[in-house]
Amino acid sequence: MNEAVFTANNLWMLVATVLVFSMHLGFTALEAGFVQKKNVVNILFKNIMILSIGMLTYFAIGFSLMYPETNVWGLFGFNGFGLRDPGGNPMEYADGNYTYWTDFIFQAMFAATAATIVSGAVAERIKLGSFLVFAAIFVTFCYPIVGMWKWGGGWLETAGFHDFAGSTIVHSVGGWGALAAIILLGARRGKYTKNGIKPIPGHSMPLVTVGVLLLWFGWFGFNGGSVLSADPVSVSLVFVTTALAGAAGAVGAFFASYAMFKTHDLSMVLNGVLGGLVGITAGADVMSPGAAIMIGLIAGVIIPFAVIFFDRAKLDDPVGATSVHLVCGIWGTLAVGIFGAKAGWHQLWVQFYGTMSVGLFTFVFAFAAMWLLKKTVGIRVSEDYEVRGLDVTEHDMHAYTESVEQVAYGLTP
Repeated sequence: MNEAVFTANNLWMLVATVLVFSMHLGFTALEAGFVQKKNVVNILFKNIMILSIGMLTYFAIGFSLMYPETNVWGLFGFNGFGLRDPGGNPMEYADGNYTYWTDFIFQAMFAATAATIVSGAVAERIKLGSFLVFAAIFVTFCYPIVGMWKWGGGWLETAGFHDFAGSTIVHSVGGWGALAAIILLGARRGKYTKNGIKPIPGHSMPLVTVGVLLLWFGWFGFNGGSVLSADPVSVSLVFVTTALAGAAGAVGAFFASYAMFKTHDLSMVLNGVLGGLVGITAGADVMSPGAAIMIGLIAGVIIPFAVIFFDRAKLDDPVGATSVHLVCGIWGTLAVGIFGAKAGWHQLWVQFYGTMSVGLFTFVFAFAAMWLLKKTVGIRVSEDYEVRGLDVTEHDMHAYTESVEQVAYGLTP
């Protein structure tokens, strides 16, 4: 490989890194819009801390856990703490597609995403300190270990499991973590009553919409960068399948939610976009444009059904993270065995037991971590804190200017 190709590959990987970084802005805007305005500062605080904790712990431990030089039975390996200076000719690393430093920073952008997914699901009632401890544990150990199973040469890679950019390894991992957390945390006060389910609308749908569009924008780096080179054919195909799946997800959610609720629900359509993007992420590199549309369309249809399912199970998820990232993550991974280049019963079986294995490990890990926190320091804020809002009780500030009377009596919606 000549120096010009090496430079082009490495430059594209760094551009993709910046695009993935922008997704954290998208998650922040989306989650902030979906919560009541008395909890906006809390969401903003959690998201900036998750990103910061994620990068530092991935530097200290995660990268080494995820990409060990050797492993035990394809399940676990560790090279030591921190990064090492690779030395030698940088073009000898990763077949000359990018440098060691680029590899780390690109992968680090993925690391915090799983905990960010959990952040939205537990919004408006979790203790800040407890959540940050959980996020640190989750990002430091759970994500890198299951990531190694596939991307670090572990047992799922050996078995032929295909997860191109993380429908399972990133998105369903976050979804399983969110599910475990909301089971132990419980619903927001007043959400489920003897008279039925009471909607608790977010304070800003414009902010949610901006967040979704930022996520869609960043997803081109999330999937396009996962080609791990600037190969023009592969990158452009992934861009096309990613764009089409997101669009089809919006359309699928549009029709399904109207059929179910007889209204044009913006939140369903926005989550339909994300469901389509999550769905295509596992197989964006091996799908035809038509298959990408079908995967996204089905993911969009799934969204309103999944939202209703979790609500009827009294599993309170303010942003729909379990519906988008868990359910559509599972669907997208299975779709590789249905629509992908190696589609067939064998591949479908590998996809099934791969995603279920990751799910079982992640759910047990997250449940155990959150249960220990619940039994020791506690995970839920008091009723008074919840009514008044976490902005004033946890942070002593507001996202928006409020009158003294509103603040004093907890009247901020």
